[in-house]
Amino acid sequence: MEKRLNKQYPSVSNVTGAEHTGMVKDIFSTITKRYDFLNHFLSMRRDVAWRRFTVNKMRYFLNYRFLDVACGTADLAIMTAKRFRDVHTTGVDFVQTMLDAGQGKVLRKGLWQDISLANADALNLPFKDNTFDVAAIAFGIRNIPDRTTALREMLRVITPGGQVMVLEMTFIRNRLFKRLYRLYLNRILPGIAGLLSFNPAAYLYLADSIMNFPSPERFAGLMVEAGLTQVKKYKLTFGITYLYIGIKPGKDKS
Repeated sequence: MEKRLNKQYPSVSNVTGAEHTGMVKDIFSTITKRYDFLNHFLSMRRDVAWRRFTVNKMRYFLNYRFLDVACGTADLAIMTAKRFRDVHTTGVDFVQTMLDAGQGKVLRKGLWQDISLANADALNLPFKDNTFDVAAIAFGIRNIPDRTTALREMLRVITPGGQVMVLEMTFIRNRLFKRLYRLYLNRILPGIAGLLSFNPAAYLYLADSIMNFPSPERFAGLMVEAGLTQVKKYKLTFGITYLYIGIKPGKDKS
């Protein structure tokens, strides 16, 4: 039986960028086995609907290539490959155990010709400029301290007129639900995860990282600062999650 871990992580508001990155690597290397189950269970499978909404907003017009940044266990990559059969999908992550789990799913679903996974850092993507029509990151940007650099790297590798998409949870601003959501994040979610995960502290980090994530308005502003245009934000499930879409300046070659 796998040994339960007794770890503790400081708040993301009190650590350096390097310390935050180290925490992320440690956390995601220890929760891989139950990562998918807990994501679906704790979100009541809303995470599936949020990814589907994202995929349905994608537009391919030139290279027919998609980049999934911080792809984790490849859920978004797999959903995209199933939706767009003429698109080749590449997924990158810097946690090898997550990639290994994702590769197993790709093989089981018979998508090995459609999806390629590789170990790579979101801050230094190993691709040439203008390689992809769409680059997306789902539930990963809050784990990256230098978000502006990550956004600029995604911008660099997409073709002019292409999309950078960010799907991310945030702390709900609605007064009616704010207290309930805080209770869920700080008490209920860690409590349930504590019964099912071998590293319960990982889900305290999850709550902390959500509460410290920029407001939707501020994050949309970061995308503009990174060089994206026509930035739109879509409020999902009462504002628990937002999808942000920005366009790379330049002529759309469609």
